[in-house]
Amino acid sequence: MQITRQADYAIRAILFLTENDPNLRASTSQIAEQKHIPPSFLAKIISQLSIAGLIHTSRGARGGVSLARPADQISVMEVVEAIDGPIALNQCTFSSLETCPFGDNCPVREMWMDAQCHLVEKLKNTTFNDFIKR
Repeated sequence: MQITRQADYAIRAILFLTENDPNLRASTSQIAEQKHIPPSFLAKIISQLSIAGLIHTSRGARGGVSLARPADQISVMEVVEAIDGPIALNQCTFSSLETCPFGDNCPVREMWMDAQCHLVEKLKNTTFNDFIKR
């Protein structure tokens, strides 16, 4: 499993908004330039983040992008899932035991489930405010 480049760019975009005054809107061109994100790629990402309720967008001369809620209330997990969907290390971490030919007797399923749990917990418990504190 690998977080997609699109999710990485989304994290960078949210981080840009976190690093700036929360009362100001940023242009997508500013975000793209500062975080080295291709502008055409960023447009799609901004749309997905807006649909997920993580950012607000507005058009026009005073338009731009801003966080929909404070940085300490936005987790890395929310951003990744807004772009990539649910995180799964492999098929058996999100499917039922019936789809695995080994079922309950699988010698590695518990290890995958444990690793998945740790990853999800880390991403859920890391907010964008945590990056600013560092």
